[in-house]
Amino acid sequence: MATVNKEYQSQLRQLAELMLAVSGESVTMMKRNAPEQAMKLKRQDEWGIYLEFLKVMFNLTDRLVALYIPIKDQLEFMNGLEDVVTQQLKSVLEPAFGNNADQMEIMLTIGTTVAESRQTYEQYKFLITEDSKAKNDMFHDFGEKVAELLGAPSNAQLSSAATLCASAIVPAISAVLQGQAPPALETTSNAPAIEDAGGEKGATGQEIKLISLMSSVSGEEVETRWGLHPRFRQDLTPAELQQLTKILNRVTKILGERYATVAFSKEWASWHKAGHA
Repeated sequence: MATVNKEYQSQLRQLAELMLAVSGESVTMMKRNAPEQAMKLKRQDEWGIYLEFLKVMFNLTDRLVALYIPIKDQLEFMNGLEDVVTQQLKSVLEPAFGNNADQMEIMLTIGTTVAESRQTYEQYKFLITEDSKAKNDMFHDFGEKVAELLGAPSNAQLSSAATLCASAIVPAISAVLQGQAPPALETTSNAPAIEDAGGEKGATGQEIKLISLMSSVSGEEVETRWGLHPRFRQDLTPAELQQLTKILNRVTKILGERYATVAFSKEWASWHKAGHA
């Protein structure tokens, strides 16, 4: 690892552990949300999903590094992260594959993952700390890729679940880059961190998005969709899920109709250009 990364050694290790753990847990969550498709997955299919989560996490980390790491160190930092992820992935695979866990093959795999991450996601221009159409588009397209890899293309539920798994890691990456302990993620903890009635946040000090509801414009069409964080969905009883689904379907209908009315009006033409609510 380059000398400049000695200063960031602890952060690089934490980030690598975080990315690998969340990628693995996200694959598990996706399989739980698609039990029929999960039964048909082969090991190489699961590996492909795992790498897709790694790709988007490398991209998210790269965007956040631009905010917290000095410009002169950013390139070396990301190269160092690639090295540490490779090292930790080798350690993870060794118990399962023994001497067959080839170091060079893993290096090539992670190198390819980083390259494909740039090719796939760098085209979306947005500031990671702000909501924008480009940001929503990237997460939506990522979710579609994961749903397709699961064998269920255009499955809105799976797409939303993948998006929520990926977006939940952003506060944790930010904390690590700021030298703080990363907050507990919903994908790796037993209980969500939510605000109580008084508005005070849970022990993590960060918000976890449990429910996502969004409207977007594509040409002359308006699409409104909602999704639940996979672990939140799992914690609900069938009756609670049915009741919540009924409520969110009503909210989605109201929001979609209102957004369509406003987005295509002359007074709010800028909303149409923004493409999100």
